[in-house]
Amino acid sequence: MSTSIWREDSDNEVNKIKALALLSGGLDSMLAVKLILDQGVDVEAVNFMTPFCLCDRCSLSRFAEELSIKVHSIFLGQEFLDIVVNPPHGYGSQMNPCVDCRILMLKKAKELAEKIRADFIITGEVLDERPFSQRKDTMFLIEREAGLERKILRPLSAKLLLESEPERKGLVDRDKLSAIRGRRRFPQMELARKLGIRDYPCPSGGCLLTDPRFAQRLREHLQYEKILKLEDIALLRIGRHFRIDTVKIIVGRNMEENNRLLTIAKSRKIPYLEVVDHKGPITLYMGKENPNLIEKAAAIDVRYSDAPKDAPVKVMYRGRTEKVLEIKVASIENKELEKLRV
Repeated sequence: MSTSIWREDSDNEVNKIKALALLSGGLDSMLAVKLILDQGVDVEAVNFMTPFCLCDRCSLSRFAEELSIKVHSIFLGQEFLDIVVNPPHGYGSQMNPCVDCRILMLKKAKELAEKIRADFIITGEVLDERPFSQRKDTMFLIEREAGLERKILRPLSAKLLLESEPERKGLVDRDKLSAIRGRRRFPQMELARKLGIRDYPCPSGGCLLTDPRFAQRLREHLQYEKILKLEDIALLRIGRHFRIDTVKIIVGRNMEENNRLLTIAKSRKIPYLEVVDHKGPITLYMGKENPNLIEKAAAIDVRYSDAPKDAPVKVMYRGRTEKVLEIKVASIENKELEKLRV
C-alpha cells in the first residue's frame, strides 16, 4: 500500500505508488522519469512555462506520448515576473533568479501533487550541474522554502544526497538510482542509451534570462520602467533597441518582426515610424512625444531602410492620437547610433 508523504493514511484503499515529475523536455528530466517508471511507479508530469522559455516542447510531447504520461501544463506569469524584478535570493550569471524560480515551481508542484494524490515529487536535477541552483546546500534551501524538505527525489544524483522520504519509506529502491554529478553530459548520454531514450534535445540554454544580450535589455528596461509586465516581454524579445533620452526606440529587423511590431503598435496605440518611398522597418516610439526626439527616431528608421543615406528622405510618424506627421530627415550617423544602442 502506498504510504503517502502528503497525508496520513486514513483508508484501506490499495493504490499504486504515484510520483509527480517536473518535466522540462530536457534529457535530465526524461531520465529521471524513466528511472522511476522502471521501478513500477505511476508517474504524472508537470511542465512549467515562463515568458522566457526556449524549451523544445516537441521532444517533451513525443516523450510523454511514447510513455503514456499525463502532462499538466502550468504557466508562470506575472507572479514570476515580480520575482524576476526583485528575487529574494538574487540572480545567477545574468538576470536569472534560478533559486527563487525553483522555489516557485516546487510550491506549485506541491499543490498539484496534493491534488492528484501523488506520493512524492521527482526532478531531473543533477548535483553541481548548475553552479547557482544545484549545489547541495542550495537544493536543500529550496526544499525548505518550498515546504518540501526531504520530500523531493532526484533520481540522477540520489546516491550522492541524503536519503529522501520516498527512499526511506521504501517507495523506491535507492540501489536502482544513479550517482551523477557535475556538468559533463556523458553519464546522462550513456544512461539514455541503456534506458532506450534516443530522441532528446541537445543541451542548450532553455531560458532567455541567462542570455547576456537579453539580460542587458531587461536591466535597461527596469532601470527606466521599474516594473515588468507580460506585454513588455514580447517587445524585449524582438527588434533592435535604442534609447534616446527616456524614449525607447524599437526597430524591426525583418518582415516578420515588422508585422509583429505594427500589430503591437496598432493594438496598444504606440506611435510608430516608417520611411515613405523606400522599403524599411517599422520603428516603435515609446515615450514622451518630443519633436526633437521624434526626428532622431526618424533618422534611425532611415538608417535601417533602403533609402539613400546621404540625403533627407520622407518618414511618416503616426502618433497616439492617430495624427500623421511627415518628417524629412537624413540617416543618423553610425557613430551616434551606437551611443544610443541598448
